[in-house]
Amino acid sequence: GGARRPAKGADWRVEQQRIVNMGRSSSLAAAAALVVAWQALPCQALFYLPGVAPASYAYREPVKLFVNKLTSIHTQIPYDYYSLPYCHPHIHQESENLGEHLSGDRIENSQYKLEMKVPQACEIVCKKTLTKQQSRLFAHAIDQEYRVHWIVDNLPASTVVVNEAAPDEPYFTRGFPVGFKARDYETGKEMHFLYNHIRIIISFNEDHNPDAAKRKFQGSRIVGFRVEPFSIAHSWDDALPFSKHDTLLSTCNEMKEAVNDPSNYQNVDRATEVVFTYDIAWEESDTPWANRWDVYLRGSPDDKIHWFSITNSTMIVVFLTVMVAMILIRTLNSDIANYNDPAAIEDAKEESGWKLVHADVFRPPATSPMLFSVVIGSGVQLLMMAIATLFFALMGFLSPANRGSLLTALLLLYVFMSSFAGYHASRVYKFFRGEDWMRNTVATALLFPGLLAFIFVALDVLLMFEGSSGAIPLSTFCTLVVLWFGVSTPLVFVGSYFGYKKEAYTPPVRVNLIPRQIPPQPWFMNPLVTIFFGGILPFGAVSVELFFVMSALWLHQIYYIFGFLFLVMMILVATCAETTILMCYFQLCNEDHRWWWRSVLSSGSCSIYVFLYAVWYFFTELEIEGVVPALLYFGYMAMISIGFFLLTGAIGYLSCFWFVAKIYGSIKVD
Repeated sequence: GGARRPAKGADWRVEQQRIVNMGRSSSLAAAAALVVAWQALPCQALFYLPGVAPASYAYREPVKLFVNKLTSIHTQIPYDYYSLPYCHPHIHQESENLGEHLSGDRIENSQYKLEMKVPQACEIVCKKTLTKQQSRLFAHAIDQEYRVHWIVDNLPASTVVVNEAAPDEPYFTRGFPVGFKARDYETGKEMHFLYNHIRIIISFNEDHNPDAAKRKFQGSRIVGFRVEPFSIAHSWDDALPFSKHDTLLSTCNEMKEAVNDPSNYQNVDRATEVVFTYDIAWEESDTPWANRWDVYLRGSPDDKIHWFSITNSTMIVVFLTVMVAMILIRTLNSDIANYNDPAAIEDAKEESGWKLVHADVFRPPATSPMLFSVVIGSGVQLLMMAIATLFFALMGFLSPANRGSLLTALLLLYVFMSSFAGYHASRVYKFFRGEDWMRNTVATALLFPGLLAFIFVALDVLLMFEGSSGAIPLSTFCTLVVLWFGVSTPLVFVGSYFGYKKEAYTPPVRVNLIPRQIPPQPWFMNPLVTIFFGGILPFGAVSVELFFVMSALWLHQIYYIFGFLFLVMMILVATCAETTILMCYFQLCNEDHRWWWRSVLSSGSCSIYVFLYAVWYFFTELEIEGVVPALLYFGYMAMISIGFFLLTGAIGYLSCFWFVAKIYGSIKVD
């Protein structure tokens, strides 16, 4: 329906705030400050985002119903709506953003005709003669529990689900099933039945102020869109030619309401004729336009469970963090006081401790210094992308009402943050006295994106062979290539130029030409042991929220509580920094100065636990069937885990470098 009569900016802001902060208890101080700052902006500074401005309709004004993809939690492979033999007009695909294309959305026109506040009863869409093969397509979709997704006025179709735990509190799920399996009424054999009659129920809101001049808007606004599917084997007078406009169905009409009759379901286990029909009912609602997404968000995991889980996790992590930080600071203060004590300087040669490796602690890593700099640059890029995305999410720009916005924002922000990758990679490489700056810059621009592109293209080929709408069109593929080589790569070179142009960092202590011999290390300082334990605490910090994120990704739920995610992000940064610093301190105390790669791997090992969690989630929470869906799942989770390794590894390195520079800058060295 497009926004012909946009309302005042307050409505738009209210909806964004409600979606972002649906669970009021999850709002954080930082998020609240951002929302307050946003609301304090002058009205002329506000603007409408595509798809989220309110539209008002006059009586009998056409309301467009669009069809979208078919989805299933059992396959994770989306399909175009018209990949099944539904009634279809001359198909016209609506313009979509980059995120919609990548998520498999295919928004197209339909033959369902709606007019504002005009009810209709048992309108015929078309009569289809299904071949055995076409019937088999419907039966296969029913077996895989595919759901149909429609859109009216940017609202997804929903169905009411009875909550068995609380029957008085039903919730809404997006889409409706293609059909269902049940025992045949006569034979008792399990059969496939198609939902061929859809009751469309649209809620609208009006401003009834007697003074037309004081009304906030004119006409009607759509605030709800739900459907009730029926399976009906329609019948009519065979003596008359069938016409969608003139034929009177005996199974439902203006005088006879459609019902689900087990003795008259529409079977699709054989070649058959199917008549597709629909009802339209309009009901006035007190729900304001700004609150119309509430019913979809209540279908997500229970906010109370979410709140208690995250609170419990946060308290434990914060307690451990404070305890470890206090012990570490107290020990460091004691070490620095002893090392700077003139009376103890004469005995320093006989002592052990981190001061003894001061001449080697800033020695460049002996193993792959260029690769190390590329890893740090890519990790910083991902970190900046995550921070920027959370900022825009808390501001309300990435609400579910703006379909595809989150994925589009992630991709574009990653591309625009490429200059940070080039800058930090070049700074680290220059500090290591590297000379092949061109190779370093090219590796930064191509290594991590190239790895993701390889996995992505492989998965896209699988989707293409499956005929899925998730396979990206050629135009989208070209757009991604242009973003990579036309925007991201030049930005890497720009950041690299400024990084190399700047003077190299001067460490607080000099570096000896000959490296100090490292004494034998205790078993608990073995690299595998420290790396294994280094990722446990950061993973514990994100494990609770990870469950809800995974549910949103793979169970087709809406994730909207960015306040929780912001809090978890802050905890993740703190725990990664603290565990890495702690491991680095123990390592230096044992006179092992090879901390560079250890700082990345200690916190980066959190990604291993994330992938193992994904394996556990696959076998316990999901019901994915088939080889291709499993490959898609593990392929995408591998991409996420690799990115998570780079992000947490960069946090570990940056915090460890700051720590080493601070403690060695605080002692007196001859």
